[in-house]
Amino acid sequence: MIEFWHWWVLAAVLGAIETVAPGAAFLWLGGAAGIVGLALLVWPAMSWELQGLLFAVLAIVAVVGVRMLAERSADTTRTTGLNRRAEQYIGTLHRLESPIVDGRGRALVGDGFWTVEGPDLPAGTTVRVVGTDGTRLKVEKA
Repeated sequence: MIEFWHWWVLAAVLGAIETVAPGAAFLWLGGAAGIVGLALLVWPAMSWELQGLLFAVLAIVAVVGVRMLAERSADTTRTTGLNRRAEQYIGTLHRLESPIVDGRGRALVGDGFWTVEGPDLPAGTTVRVVGTDGTRLKVEKA
Protein backbone atom coordinates (compact mmCIF):
# COMPACT_ATOMS: atom_id res chain seq x y z
CA MET A 1 0.00 0.00 0.00
CA ILE A 2 1.32 3.42 -0.94
CA GLU A 3 1.45 5.92 1.92
CA PHE A 4 1.59 9.72 1.64
CA TRP A 5 5.21 9.79 2.78
CA HIS A 6 6.24 7.58 -0.14
CA TRP A 7 5.26 10.42 -2.45
CA TRP A 8 7.19 12.89 -0.30
CA VAL A 9 10.29 10.70 -0.44
CA LEU A 10 9.89 10.55 -4.24
CA ALA A 11 9.56 14.35 -4.27
CA ALA A 12 12.79 14.69 -2.25
CA VAL A 13 14.63 12.24 -4.52
CA LEU A 14 13.47 14.09 -7.65
CA GLY A 15 14.52 17.39 -6.07
CA ALA A 16 17.94 15.91 -5.32
CA ILE A 17 18.26 14.73 -8.92
CA GLU A 18 17.49 18.29 -10.04
CA THR A 19 20.56 19.52 -8.15
CA VAL A 20 22.74 17.12 -10.15
CA ALA A 21 20.94 17.59 -13.49
CA PRO A 22 19.60 21.17 -13.42
CA GLY A 23 17.10 22.20 -16.03
CA ALA A 24 15.89 18.66 -16.56
CA ALA A 25 12.41 19.34 -15.07
CA PHE A 26 12.87 16.97 -12.11
CA LEU A 27 11.94 19.84 -9.81
CA TRP A 28 8.48 20.05 -11.36
CA LEU A 29 8.03 16.29 -11.20
CA GLY A 30 9.03 16.45 -7.54
CA GLY A 31 6.46 19.16 -6.95
CA ALA A 32 3.79 16.98 -8.54
CA ALA A 33 4.80 14.07 -6.29
CA GLY A 34 4.64 16.33 -3.23
CA ILE A 35 1.13 17.46 -4.12
CA VAL A 36 0.00 13.85 -4.59
CA GLY A 37 1.43 13.06 -1.15
CA LEU A 38 -0.49 15.98 0.33
CA ALA A 39 -3.67 14.83 -1.42
CA LEU A 40 -3.16 11.32 -0.04
CA LEU A 41 -2.67 12.74 3.45
CA VAL A 42 -6.03 14.54 3.14
CA TRP A 43 -7.80 11.59 1.46
CA PRO A 44 -6.11 8.38 2.69
CA ALA A 45 -8.55 6.08 0.87
CA MET A 46 -7.36 7.23 -2.59
CA SER A 47 -6.58 4.26 -4.84
CA TRP A 48 -3.11 3.80 -6.28
CA GLU A 49 -4.56 4.16 -9.79
CA LEU A 50 -5.97 7.58 -8.95
CA GLN A 51 -2.69 8.54 -7.31
CA GLY A 52 -0.77 7.62 -10.46
CA LEU A 53 -3.25 9.47 -12.66
CA LEU A 54 -3.09 12.56 -10.44
CA PHE A 55 0.71 12.46 -10.52
CA ALA A 56 0.77 12.12 -14.31
CA VAL A 57 -1.66 15.00 -14.84
CA LEU A 58 0.13 17.28 -12.36
CA ALA A 59 3.53 16.45 -13.85
CA ILE A 60 2.38 17.22 -17.39
CA VAL A 61 0.65 20.43 -16.34
CA ALA A 62 3.71 21.55 -14.37
CA VAL A 63 6.27 20.86 -17.09
CA VAL A 64 4.17 22.25 -19.95
CA GLY A 65 3.08 25.26 -17.88
CA VAL A 66 6.61 26.18 -16.87
CA ARG A 67 7.86 25.87 -20.46
CA MET A 68 5.01 28.08 -21.71
CA LEU A 69 5.80 30.69 -19.04
CA ALA A 70 9.49 30.57 -19.92
CA GLU A 71 8.76 31.12 -23.61
CA ARG A 72 6.37 33.96 -22.87
CA SER A 73 8.81 35.72 -20.56
CA ALA A 74 11.81 35.18 -22.85
CA ASP A 75 13.62 38.36 -23.76
CA THR A 76 12.28 39.45 -27.15
CA THR A 77 14.82 42.24 -27.47
CA ARG A 78 17.76 39.93 -28.13
CA THR A 79 20.23 41.21 -30.61
CA THR A 80 20.13 39.40 -33.91
CA GLY A 81 23.73 40.31 -34.73
CA LEU A 82 25.23 37.04 -33.61
CA ASN A 83 28.38 36.47 -35.68
CA ARG A 84 27.89 39.91 -37.27
CA ARG A 85 29.80 42.01 -34.78
CA ALA A 86 30.48 44.86 -37.17
CA GLU A 87 26.76 45.74 -37.41
CA GLN A 88 26.73 46.97 -33.82
CA TYR A 89 28.90 49.91 -34.88
CA ILE A 90 26.51 51.32 -37.50
CA GLY A 91 25.81 54.94 -36.61
CA THR A 92 28.78 55.31 -34.27
CA LEU A 93 31.63 57.84 -34.62
CA HIS A 94 35.30 56.87 -34.73
CA ARG A 95 38.70 58.42 -35.51
CA LEU A 96 40.79 57.35 -38.48
CA GLU A 97 44.17 55.98 -37.39
CA SER A 98 45.48 55.84 -40.93
CA PRO A 99 44.20 57.83 -43.90
CA ILE A 100 41.68 56.36 -46.29
CA VAL A 101 43.60 56.00 -49.55
CA ASP A 102 42.03 54.45 -52.63
CA GLY A 103 38.92 53.74 -50.55
CA ARG A 104 40.58 51.88 -47.65
CA GLY A 105 42.00 52.85 -44.27
CA ARG A 106 41.98 51.94 -40.58
CA ALA A 107 39.99 53.33 -37.68
CA LEU A 108 40.21 52.84 -33.93
CA VAL A 109 36.94 51.17 -32.93
CA GLY A 110 36.64 50.29 -29.26
CA ASP A 111 39.99 48.81 -28.30
CA GLY A 112 40.97 47.53 -31.73
CA PHE A 113 41.62 48.63 -35.29
CA TRP A 114 39.12 47.95 -38.07
CA THR A 115 39.50 48.23 -41.80
CA VAL A 116 37.24 50.96 -43.12
CA GLU A 117 36.07 51.80 -46.62
CA GLY A 118 34.92 55.17 -47.81
CA PRO A 119 36.00 58.38 -49.51
CA ASP A 120 39.66 59.35 -49.23
CA LEU A 121 40.17 61.20 -45.93
CA PRO A 122 43.25 62.15 -43.85
CA ALA A 123 44.24 60.39 -40.61
CA GLY A 124 42.59 61.82 -37.50
CA THR A 125 39.29 62.55 -39.27
CA THR A 126 36.14 61.62 -37.40
CA VAL A 127 33.99 59.24 -39.44
CA ARG A 128 30.52 57.75 -39.00
CA VAL A 129 29.90 54.06 -39.71
CA VAL A 130 27.09 53.80 -42.27
CA GLY A 131 27.26 50.10 -43.14
CA THR A 132 29.30 46.94 -43.15
CA ASP A 133 30.75 44.48 -45.62
CA GLY A 134 31.85 41.40 -43.71
CA THR A 135 34.41 42.70 -41.23
CA ARG A 136 34.95 45.99 -43.07
CA LEU A 137 33.14 49.11 -41.93
CA LYS A 138 31.68 51.48 -44.55
CA VAL A 139 32.24 55.06 -43.37
CA GLU A 140 31.62 58.65 -44.33
CA LYS A 141 32.98 61.92 -42.92
CA ALA A 142 31.07 62.90 -39.77
